[in-house]
Parts: sequence; C-alpha cells; structure tokens
Amino acid sequence: MDILENQWRGGGLPEDRLSGAPAPSVLFENPQSLLTKCPAAVETPMLRIDGLGAAVWAKDERQRMGLGSFKALGAAYVIAHQAAATGADDMTSAMAGHTFVSSSAGNHGLSIAAGAKAFGARAVIYLSETVPEGFAERLRDLGAQVVRAGADYEASMTAAMAAADENGWTLLSDTSWPGYFDIPHRLMEGYLVMAEEAVRQMPEAPTHIFLQAGVGGLAGACAAYFRKAWGDSPEIFVVEPEFAPALQASIRAGECVNAAGPVSDMGRLDCKEPSLIALNGLARDADGFITISEDEGFAVLPILAAQGAETSTSGGAGLAAAKEMNLGPEARVLCIISEGA
Repeated sequence: MDILENQWRGGGLPEDRLSGAPAPSVLFENPQSLLTKCPAAVETPMLRIDGLGAAVWAKDERQRMGLGSFKALGAAYVIAHQAAATGADDMTSAMAGHTFVSSSAGNHGLSIAAGAKAFGARAVIYLSETVPEGFAERLRDLGAQVVRAGADYEASMTAAMAAADENGWTLLSDTSWPGYFDIPHRLMEGYLVMAEEAVRQMPEAPTHIFLQAGVGGLAGACAAYFRKAWGDSPEIFVVEPEFAPALQASIRAGECVNAAGPVSDMGRLDCKEPSLIALNGLARDADGFITISEDEGFAVLPILAAQGAETSTSGGAGLAAAKEMNLGPEARVLCIISEGA
C-alpha cells in the first residue's frame, strides 16, 4: 500500500490546470426528487463490519435499484432528467428516437441500459475485451446493443466517442474531459442520493472515510457531500489499484495525467485517466490518495464474505485499504461496498 498526502487539500488545484472543469455538485435534492418516482428506488442499508480493527460501517450498494451497484444512481438519473425536461405526459416513451452510447467496465452500462429502457430510448454500450461476458449478457437482457472494442477501457471509450460523432448519438460517459462536463456533472449528482443516505445512517460522524476510485466519480461526489455534512473532521482517503493510480499520479504532478500499468483484477477501478470534475473536487476534499496491491484487494474479501457482505475486489477496495491501515478501535470508519461479487 502506498499513501500520498494531498498537498492541495483545502484549496484544490489551480484553475488553469483543470480546463474549466466544475467542482462536484452537492445538491442531492435534484436526483432524490426524480428517483422517488421510481418503484425500485429504495434506500440501501448500512452494514457494521467486524474484523478490521476499527469500528467500520459500510454503505451496501450491492442491490441498488436491482442493478447491483451504486452506478444505478448515475446514468439512469441523467436519462430521467432529460425525459422529465421533455414535458411528455407518457414518460415511458419520452426519449423515443434517442440513442445513448458509452463505453463501460460493466455497471455504468447497466445504468444506461436501464434508463434507456425505462424512457423509451436506445442504448449502445462499448465494452473492452477485458469486461466479463456476464456483464454483456446482462446488458443485452436490458435491451442494450453491446459492441466489443479494444483491449482496455480507454480503447472502448475512443470507439464509443467515434460512434457518437458518426451517428449523432448522445455520448453518456461517467468521466469528464476538456469540453465535456455537463452530462458527467449531472451523473455524479445522482451519486449524492447514496451519500445523503450514508450521512443519515451513520450513528455518528466518522473519523476516517475510504472511497474507491476508477475515474473518480463516486469518490468525488461523496467526498464533496461528506465535507458539506461533516466539515473538515473526517480524514478522507481515495483508494485506487496500484496498476491504475490515475488520481494519485495527478495529485503528485499537480495536474491531470494518465497512469500506466497492467490490467487489474479491480476491473471497475482499472481506469488510467481521471475525470477532471472528480479531480477538481478530490484535490480540494481528500486528505490522501492510497494505492493497494492486487493481493491487498483480495485479502479483505473472505472477511466480508463471512459476514454476508460478498463483493468483488473493486467493490471492497475501500475496506481493503481500511484493513491495511490498521487504525485501531477508537477509529470510526465509513466505506462503500460499491457492487456485488
């Protein structure tokens, strides 16, 4: 495990290094209002996790809206917001004729597919060769068209962007880059529903928070809201695979940079380029950036499984970092189980 103290904490990166990226939203009321209209939008539980030394609570996103991860709150919310803006009486066909396209490591694509199906749109999801076929099958079950493209996430993203340009489709990405901010900013706003629930469910304010990150959407949104709720007191750590330290490398460089490394088993976190919106927020809000090894990612899984909290190395990465930190019984830790096994 490698820990980098965030030298930009409090002030954030200089604006001229962020290409105009906004900070993450903290307006949870916007997505909460729309999601209350969805029958599947029920609050997810907070679990107490034993065996990690500290007093640990984990927000359990494994059954969020029946899609198996926190990502259900993102892309589907973006599509719902666009559907509501049409003013259509029949919301089930409000987005008829629209096609949403993106690359995905799995869960983001499920959210697009579910949102498109609910509001009458079409979904086309590009997957790299490393994404398990099980995800592809689940996408097809939701009515999405699946296209395999490239050896990694970045290659599938390039293919999705080209398809959007060629066909006039709406690119619905969960990351952001110069000139592409509006949709990912709204998508991250959807994650605030999870953050607001966590604040209400915690018995008292945590002393430490561990947030896993791929491009950084979950971490950026939650860290911003947790700072709003709890101020500067909790120490917030961002957790990435050592094979994909995009946010840690960017904080070290003082600007957005790409990371290099082999493929990680933490597939949903195996992103080599951070979201600029997330980087903006996390440079301001996070106290430290942690990378964990593949072995450290796996080590926590039996402890979680023994307590009925089965997850993947991606879903348990925050808990893996908390385990390795060995904080002691006085610490109150908040983590997120972001997906099922």
